[in-house]
Amino acid sequence: MKILIVDDSKMLRDRLRESLLDVKGVDVVGEALNGIEALHLIKDKTPDVVIMDIRMPEMNGITVLEKMKELKIKSTVCIFTNYPYIQYKQKCLNEGADYFFDKNYGFQELVDNVRRLSLL
Repeated sequence: MKILIVDDSKMLRDRLRESLLDVKGVDVVGEALNGIEALHLIKDKTPDVVIMDIRMPEMNGITVLEKMKELKIKSTVCIFTNYPYIQYKQKCLNEGADYFFDKNYGFQELVDNVRRLSLL
């Protein structure tokens, strides 16, 4: 399963990558620090799963979701954010996100979810 990590925090990207390398069958195929880079990598690498923040420079995660929907890109999207507000969650789910995780409490839940997805 090919995974793309999209977050403007290098520390978080590194931590996620390290945690996901322990999941059998998972390959982190790229990392992006903003939505523009994310769209290029999504088109180029065709990841099965995109783990993405909402607030990033240059293009936010919600806009990336909108563009993915326009382009009919079918990657599974896990939003991973410090802004777990219901209005953000609803907007992300409406725009095509499959999962929504709070960075403050959901790190292990996100990794466990990827593990479950890798078994499908």
